[in-house]
Amino acid sequence: MGYKSNRMSDRTFNVILTIIATIWLIVVAYPCIYIISSSFSSGTAVSSGKVLLWPVEPSLTGYELVFRYKMVWVGYANTLLYAGVGAAIHLLMTIFCAYPLSRRDYLGKGFVQKMLLVAMVFSGGLIPTYILISDLGLVNTRLWLIISGAVSISHIIIMRTFFQSTIPQELLESARIDGISDAGYLVKVVIPLSKASISVILLYALVGKWNDYFTPMIYLRSREYYPLQLVVREILNAAKVDISNITDIEVAEKLASAADLMKYSLVIVSTLPMLILYPFLRRFFEKGVMMGSLKG
Repeated sequence: MGYKSNRMSDRTFNVILTIIATIWLIVVAYPCIYIISSSFSSGTAVSSGKVLLWPVEPSLTGYELVFRYKMVWVGYANTLLYAGVGAAIHLLMTIFCAYPLSRRDYLGKGFVQKMLLVAMVFSGGLIPTYILISDLGLVNTRLWLIISGAVSISHIIIMRTFFQSTIPQELLESARIDGISDAGYLVKVVIPLSKASISVILLYALVGKWNDYFTPMIYLRSREYYPLQLVVREILNAAKVDISNITDIEVAEKLASAADLMKYSLVIVSTLPMLILYPFLRRFFEKGVMMGSLKG
């Protein structure tokens, strides 16, 4: 009797969880579906609120308006540079910092870890950082957009823990017997065995660099250096048309519909590369995060 009661409780619990998960999926998925459908609909259908789930009066007008704007291509090129090179530098810095901290024979390990924790909790703040970058002559340069955020203490801790928990100490001893140097051991043994963690850190860095707009907004002045996110912000602000002073109703409706349509198309254009990249790294994601989050 007790066994049947437990099974009934488990089934009830699973049903409740399924209902909650389904509701949450709808809440999360519907805005995404709505944005995609709106971007492929006509401006009139979007501005009049006809789009609910599927595209209405299918059209590519929104994407035509976006890609006719030269700065979109400039922003794409800059963002690819900032995200690609910046993420590679971030990954190298993370590996080079995390690997020594994972070694038992590193004499300054305890002190360095304490300093890293202090740096993770306390920061100089925006104004001192801006003064420093200005004194270094890096304001309004591509170089600062590339190297900013090159080191993340949390990522170093995750990768250090991954190295400690997944790579046996015996491998290092065997490598030393074979005459492999520390650099050779890192390149030939540690990195190939850490693809999961490396993929996660790389994905974090790419997404962070791709979506960053605050740093370029503070430090950039020249529009030719703008990343895609700043271009998107610029276009969205320019698309806010004040139709109250337009007497021609037809013209006002066209301007309003074009502005609404561009917003949704811009969202898709700016997020599509990351959406394409994620499935290729997804299989490493869970393993890398879970292994790197273990206490070590």
